[in-house]
Amino acid sequence: MKKAALFQKKSEEKAFDLKHRNTINFNISKYDTSVAKGMQEYENHDLAKNRASYIKTNTIENLYKLLLQFEENFIKNGGKIIWAATIEDAQKAIQKIIEEKNAKSVVKSKSMTTEEIHLNEFLENIKVEVIETDLGEYIVQLAGQKPYHIVTPAMHLSKKDVSDIFQEKLNTPPTDDAQELTGTARRLLRQKYVHAEIGITGANFMIANIGGIAITENEGNARLSTAFPKTHIAIVGIEKMLPKLQDLSLFWPLLAASGTGQRVTVYNSIFCGPKKPHEIDGPEEMYLILLDNGRSELLADTQKRQALNCIRCGACLNACPVYKNIGGHTYNTTYSGPIGSVITPHLEGLKNFKHLSFASSLCGACGTVCPVKIDLPKLLVLNRKQSVEENLSPRSEKLGFQFWKQAMKRRSLMNTVNGKLKNFLVKNLFSKSWGKKRNLPQIATKSFNELWQNKQKHNK
Repeated sequence: MKKAALFQKKSEEKAFDLKHRNTINFNISKYDTSVAKGMQEYENHDLAKNRASYIKTNTIENLYKLLLQFEENFIKNGGKIIWAATIEDAQKAIQKIIEEKNAKSVVKSKSMTTEEIHLNEFLENIKVEVIETDLGEYIVQLAGQKPYHIVTPAMHLSKKDVSDIFQEKLNTPPTDDAQELTGTARRLLRQKYVHAEIGITGANFMIANIGGIAITENEGNARLSTAFPKTHIAIVGIEKMLPKLQDLSLFWPLLAASGTGQRVTVYNSIFCGPKKPHEIDGPEEMYLILLDNGRSELLADTQKRQALNCIRCGACLNACPVYKNIGGHTYNTTYSGPIGSVITPHLEGLKNFKHLSFASSLCGACGTVCPVKIDLPKLLVLNRKQSVEENLSPRSEKLGFQFWKQAMKRRSLMNTVNGKLKNFLVKNLFSKSWGKKRNLPQIATKSFNELWQNKQKHNK
């Protein structure tokens, strides 16, 4: 099934799945409450957003210089840089490191970039055990699913759902106690940290002037994934750059407040290469894979490059009425919601994913909540425009608009077709796309133009 048709099918299923909608609306409402409270900590939130937008925009405008500065400083710190133009390049680089270390086990902290390169499936195919150590990621891995949300991977699951998954996969007794479920995961994961040869993370930010990566988290799994294994591999999109260490004082709180309503997340770490001779914990080797995968093409588009400003806070997903009705898995992409609809066509091809940019009400909520002021509604419209310019519209749509254009240009043609025939055409041409569970609009028997002409005749 084509991706657009699959999206429509899943959208209809999820939109009318009351259990799913109740779960996601309940969970998002909790985040909305927390975020609203978190915003009260700011004396001037708009000023913080303006500053963040300015810094990220200037960073993206000068990205090539900052990447070279970062590379130089990271290598000075003892780290090793690998440039990956494609998903396949990143996978091959990771496989080479694993084979050199003769590694059999990998622990992995939460990272959307590793989802983007399909890392878990790749490692499983080459017979390497890979364990997600973030609780939400661990739950969806056990369930055989993909992350549902950029920030909260298991947002779509209730405590009972998690209990059922643990019962089936881990043979634990049923419980609705969240602490007990968390404790079970903690006990199992602790042994994995100790025995894994390699730890893999993403990064929230790269810092050019010190050659380090910054990771923000709430569970400490990234620290554990880098403290015990002898080798640390970080996989980061080239756009995750900040010029200076001082910029974190703005971006760490802004990311936390927009994502979860916290002043700052519980654990915030900066890694500048492998451990030094005087340090006790940390990896003996650290590799950083800089992933492009279509980002350079997006960077070259001056109208759309602001999409690279994204700090992956997930705020636009929580605000989007479409996401709140159809959920994250329906998008069938790594990045869902408004930001996913904007960047996925550039990362995975406009031909296969142009439909995501049309699956939006353009209400503007996503742009309003974005902490770096990305104009998401405008970018969605630009994607739509590009798809038309590249002649990606289906033939039926082109014919429909051509017919509509001719009808709108000739009033007499509009009046020739009576109301009954118009309703017949609407019912047979648009009932499928309009949706089985919505009533089609009823067209009046006579148009306003016809009514006006009749009125004028009677007044003479």
